[in-house]
Order: sequence, then structure tokens, then C-alpha cells
Amino acid sequence: MTTGCTHGQRDGAGRGVVRALADRRPTWLALALVVVTFVDGAPPAGLLAALLAFMPLCYLAFGAVRGELRRPGVLALQAAGLPAFGALALVALAVDQKAGLYVLAGGWLAHGVWDFAHLRAGRVVPRAWSEWCGVVDLFGAAAILVWA
Repeated sequence: MTTGCTHGQRDGAGRGVVRALADRRPTWLALALVVVTFVDGAPPAGLLAALLAFMPLCYLAFGAVRGELRRPGVLALQAAGLPAFGALALVALAVDQKAGLYVLAGGWLAHGVWDFAHLRAGRVVPRAWSEWCGVVDLFGAAAILVWA
């Protein structure tokens, strides 16, 4: 025989699961984008490289708008992403196509780590952005490897 208390606990747990899933909206949107983008194969390497080179600009823009770049060292750290990810994008386009896809996957993976470091710190970009971008980058990197 069950009591009302047990039933209430199940309802509470059910609401907790729903709430936890709803709190992951950036993750769900990111996964949907990756599926739609990679379902029929990887996009052209030039597009993937352009996105990799563009990603750090988003962080600089967010940081500037939010006033985060004024803190000591933040601008230098964020600006370091530009040549680092830009160089990976250029290398990916300079080597043969298969090797280039591996370089791009590595770059997207590295940017995913960058995103989750920002998510953990709660600085520079909104947490929802770093979560969304991190999931896109990590699963995008995996998809690039699948199609390489």
C-alpha cells in the first residue's frame, strides 16, 4: 500500500526532471542545430574554417558589450583566441582535405573547451551562450570526425 507521501515524492521528482531538462534549453537547441547541420554530411571545409575563425569575435563582442574586457588580463586572453583559432582555420584550408577536417575537428573541440571554461567562470559571455556554443562545438567536432 502506498501513501500520499510516496505519490507526492514521485510527483516532485517528475517535476524536478522536467525542470532539469527545461533548464538545458541551450543544450537542446545546440544539439538540434548540429543534427540539422551535419545530417547529410559535413558542410564545406571553408565554411567550417570560417566559423572557427569567427568564434572568438563573438566572445570579444560579448565581452565588450558586457564591460568584461576592462578587467585586467581579460582583453589579452580573449584577443589571444583570434590568432589561435584563425591559425587553425588557415592550416585546415592549407593541407589536404582529410587532414584539414581533422584540424577543424581539433579546433572545434578546443573551442568547446574554451566555451566550457567560460561557462564555469561565468564571465565574458552569458552562460546560456557558452553552454550553447560549447555543445555545438563538441558535437560539431564529433560530427566532423564522423564525416572525415
